[in-house]
Amino acid sequence: MEYLGSTALCLIGGVIILGLVFLANAIRIVPEYQRLVVFRLGRCVGTKGPGIVLLIPVIDRAVRVDLREQVREIPHQTSITKDNAPISIDFLWYYKVLDPTESVLQVGNFEQAAQGMATTTLRAVIGGIPLDDVLSEREHINTMLRTRLDEVTERWGVKVTNVEIREIIPPREVQEAMNRQMSAERVRRAVVTESTGTREANVNVADGEKQAAILRAEGQKQSAILEAEGLRQSQLLKAEGFAQALETIFGAAKNIDQKTMTLQYFEALKSIGSSASTKYIFPMEFTSLLDNFLGKDSKK
Repeated sequence: MEYLGSTALCLIGGVIILGLVFLANAIRIVPEYQRLVVFRLGRCVGTKGPGIVLLIPVIDRAVRVDLREQVREIPHQTSITKDNAPISIDFLWYYKVLDPTESVLQVGNFEQAAQGMATTTLRAVIGGIPLDDVLSEREHINTMLRTRLDEVTERWGVKVTNVEIREIIPPREVQEAMNRQMSAERVRRAVVTESTGTREANVNVADGEKQAAILRAEGQKQSAILEAEGLRQSQLLKAEGFAQALETIFGAAKNIDQKTMTLQYFEALKSIGSSASTKYIFPMEFTSLLDNFLGKDSKK
């Protein structure tokens, strides 16, 4: 009886272990960013997840597919440009799985296939572009690589979201020529900057002299105007003074009588006769002058 009991316990333990193994193989926990592509007896039955997924052990086989955007590096690849110049380029490419089932069914090793496709596409794109354009049109090359890679990976259920060239290494002689060109360009810019500064300085000096000459001329003009205005005012004042003097004299002369004029006449004759020479002056108006003193009745 003890032997039968121990055998039963072993059987129960074996069943429990098999059950645990069955459950471990049957239950899968799938994160939100992953999906399970399930194959049942070799036939694809679709995509499962996220969450808890139950599988039939031995019968079902699951392949995990990451739906997050991935980045992969393409190491330095030597390519020949359109003008037969060897050039080394490395770049990064970003992709995202849109259809997990197609990414598993349509290609055996997606990443290896995509990397090989990226290198051949890079050589094809660079082979159609001259060296100068390769160095200056990096964004255009990125767009062309992304477009061509996306055309190929689209049938695999994968979307190429971006391509970024990291480094372009031209041949040594091209680098030396570029360095010489950059040095010459710097010298040219320095000369242009210096000449521009000299020209602007000369223009500023000439403009300053012009403004100074204009100000001097304006000052001389204002001075001449003020001087002429002062002279005019002075002449007007002199004329007004002379006119007032004449008016005063004329007003005083109207009040002078004939006797006053006769006395002034005698004073003038006296001044003439006071000189050292001997003079005899008999004015023609002598008798009329006496009449002024004697009156008209003396003639009678």
